[in-house]
Amino acid sequence: MTEDMSPAERYAAARHRAAEQATALAPFREMYEFDLDPFQLDACRALEDGKGVLVAAPTGSGKTIVGEFAVHLALTQGRKCFYTTPIKALSNQKFADLAKRYGAERVGLLTGDNSVNAEAPVVVMTTEVLRNMLYAGSQTLRGLGYVVMDEVHYLSDRFRGAVWEEVIIHLPDSVTLVSLSATVSNAEEFGDWLDTVRGDTRVIVSEHRPVPLWQHVLAGRRMYDLFEEKGGRREVNPDLVRMARMENSATGPRDRRRPKREADRERERRERRRIWIPSRPEVIDRLDAEGLLPAITFIFSRAGCEAAVQQCLAAGLRLNDAAARTRVRELVERRTAEIPDEDLHVLGYFEWLEGLERGIAAHHAGMLPRFKEVVEELFVQGLVKAVFATETLALGINMPARSVVLEKLVKWNGEQHADITPGEYTQLTGRAGRRGIDIEGHAVVLWQRGMDPGALAGLAGTRTYPLRSSFKPSYNMAVNLVEQFGRHRSRELLETSFAQFQADRSVVGVSRQVQKNEEGLEGFKAAMTCHLGDFEEYARLRRDLGERETELAKQGVAQRRAQAAAALEKLRPGDIIHVPTGKFAGLALVLDPGLPAGRSTGHRGLDHHDGPRPLVLTAQRQVKRLAGVDFPVPVEPVERMRIPKSFNARSPQSRRDLASALRTKAGGAAYEGPPHRRRRQRAAAADDERISRLRAEIRAHPCHGCDEREDHARWAERYHRLRRDTRQLERRIEGRTNTIARTFDRVYALLSALGYLRGDAATEDGRRLARLYGELDLLAAECLREGVWEGLKPAELAACASALVYEARTPDDALPPHLPGGRAKAALGEMVRIWGRLDALEEDHGVSQSEGVGQREPDLGFAWPVYRWAEGENLDAVLREAEMPAGDFVRWCKQVVDVLGQLAAAAPEGSTVRRGARKAVDEMLRGVVAYSSLG
Repeated sequence: MTEDMSPAERYAAARHRAAEQATALAPFREMYEFDLDPFQLDACRALEDGKGVLVAAPTGSGKTIVGEFAVHLALTQGRKCFYTTPIKALSNQKFADLAKRYGAERVGLLTGDNSVNAEAPVVVMTTEVLRNMLYAGSQTLRGLGYVVMDEVHYLSDRFRGAVWEEVIIHLPDSVTLVSLSATVSNAEEFGDWLDTVRGDTRVIVSEHRPVPLWQHVLAGRRMYDLFEEKGGRREVNPDLVRMARMENSATGPRDRRRPKREADRERERRERRRIWIPSRPEVIDRLDAEGLLPAITFIFSRAGCEAAVQQCLAAGLRLNDAAARTRVRELVERRTAEIPDEDLHVLGYFEWLEGLERGIAAHHAGMLPRFKEVVEELFVQGLVKAVFATETLALGINMPARSVVLEKLVKWNGEQHADITPGEYTQLTGRAGRRGIDIEGHAVVLWQRGMDPGALAGLAGTRTYPLRSSFKPSYNMAVNLVEQFGRHRSRELLETSFAQFQADRSVVGVSRQVQKNEEGLEGFKAAMTCHLGDFEEYARLRRDLGERETELAKQGVAQRRAQAAAALEKLRPGDIIHVPTGKFAGLALVLDPGLPAGRSTGHRGLDHHDGPRPLVLTAQRQVKRLAGVDFPVPVEPVERMRIPKSFNARSPQSRRDLASALRTKAGGAAYEGPPHRRRRQRAAAADDERISRLRAEIRAHPCHGCDEREDHARWAERYHRLRRDTRQLERRIEGRTNTIARTFDRVYALLSALGYLRGDAATEDGRRLARLYGELDLLAAECLREGVWEGLKPAELAACASALVYEARTPDDALPPHLPGGRAKAALGEMVRIWGRLDALEEDHGVSQSEGVGQREPDLGFAWPVYRWAEGENLDAVLREAEMPAGDFVRWCKQVVDVLGQLAAAAPEGSTVRRGARKAVDEMLRGVVAYSSLG
């Protein structure tokens, strides 16, 4: 290559190589066995130039290498780097990776559960830990040069997303921020905000997947490509479109008039046209035959994941040979050695081990965290080849596969079954394709009845989704901000949030429309100018008159409807009436008044849904059931006649004879309908004092005599409509600007009323609230202040703490709970009472849960299990009575331990809560809770 260069070019290339060798990037690149991608190099160079970076790239593309370069820079410069992640499992994983690369003495871990080497130059932590450090002014922050925010798109999370924005806003200006995100469609917008609050930030977006992803649909025994290339364009596979059309025709309406034998044959043909859906073991078997294992099958149900493993075992599926089975058993026994035998039985250890030995496993939040770790480790080593997982696996854990299978495109979102979004589809299928191992990844969607291949292609073809802020000022955030910055500066800081940035941006287009409207208003105003007087005032009088007439007309309509319903109830068989409107308007004989069941004659207050529906014979010999809409005005009998007992409504002769008698009997009976009604309307308008006054003012106005009056009036009406539309736009702008600050003002007012804030500072009670993090932070602070938990035994205090964190997953889990007795039960009852008082106070101050600020009702559903565990009950008894998976039990216990630690730190000096909370932590950290390293 160099032989083809001129001497000048060779000299320039040599200088470039020499310059790069002098950078920190050169030795960093040598640490990897593969070349870095262009987007990774661009981001690393920007970091070395002192810029912050936002890297948005697909799952599995290697974004974390940019974060690792920030670690490398910090160590090179003698500064600190904090590597933050959204979940403890990912923190543990990253800690292990960095410790292996840089040495255990240089890397620490802080997750709330674990504290390892916290003063190391590189510390991996959850984002909440860093937020708490910032508010506490921790000395650990000294010397901090870089912060990596992995999976920064988590700031969209409605429960925890605010934490990311708090950290970004409060980090010292001297800290360089490295933001790593999944591919989002508004990366530039997010980058603009980072540039505003953090300074010079480079946005680097990569759509390229290092391992190409192929999309398939498994239908029957065939694997179809979702897309076909035609003339350089990608189109939906016509075979799939044809299959969907064929299956729809197979499930269409059947012709019931066919002879039975022919109908049976047709049903058999339809059944044959239905596409066979393979079982879970058959799907894995098929993937194995195609060389597409290891695979992750996403099933949006924990029970479904466990059932899938059992189905594969029952089908005799074996994906490991004898050597692999031996390695599996050795690793599992080593990783679970400290778990007591009696607990292993309770945890379903032996069934779980059998699946692992065969290369099959489940992965979901209901599993014991240690079991999930083992599954992840075996999968990465290639010893587990089929994993059935819930979507939580897609959130950051490094478990790439050759293939990803989606059983369904619908999942439960906590409120209803909803279609998965393009972003969720991208996140899930992004696991397919292992860099450095696979040359391509495969996403396989199982055929489902009613599938629309076009809709699936839309999901697969939309690889981005927008990043939306979920930032709201909580009580804890408010007291921390005011204590550090005072009220005014706190308000300003909140207005720098991404949430406000997005709200203000959304106003830009509306503001432009308002400006255009205002220009139009000036033109309309000029066109309606009258030389005789103020035409805008004259137009307003005309408008007021029209509105008053409309108002009277509406009142008349409502009154007439009520009168019409009452009149219908008085009808009797034999009454001759005039039907005022509709298809059957005219003379009619009432055969049956059609009163609703249970209504007696003369009943008032029937509405048009259940009002009388008289059956009548018309003068044209038709028998019809009429409704309230046929009687917009009251109807009264004009005559009566006897209905013969022999009358048969189905007999044409009977109808003809009775209709003839009807016409004779009615004779010249007159009907005064609408004209009479119009006269009443005119009379009502004439009698209205306001209408009379407006008409007089209109006639007396100078503009009334203008020759161009009606021309001016048309311009005035256009002016009025445009001004009304403009005011609506202005209200939208007012509703979006300063929204975060207004919410803060309401929170500040409530906290001031309760005595947590005073002016520009937090009170002593406020400083306690500042140490309480969680959805029910204010409730916890109130309970501490009122001494609700004083004198409780550790197990009783643990039961009360559980109500601050636990929340039932589904309504079925929220059945009336069994509660511990005595003082614990009384304290839990007092917590609910205090919550009720706070709820009322929030309503008074306009603080709402819909804004993500208010306190939800404490859930007592975990109080009894945690009480028994803290009392020393064995795992089998607790889980059996709680009817809760071991993983859920451990996770909630970990959260109770976390909040007990907060209560111990926040409780007043001399409070029994301090000692009781610490003792409760000690009593809870045993067995599965103690040896579980993940939360």
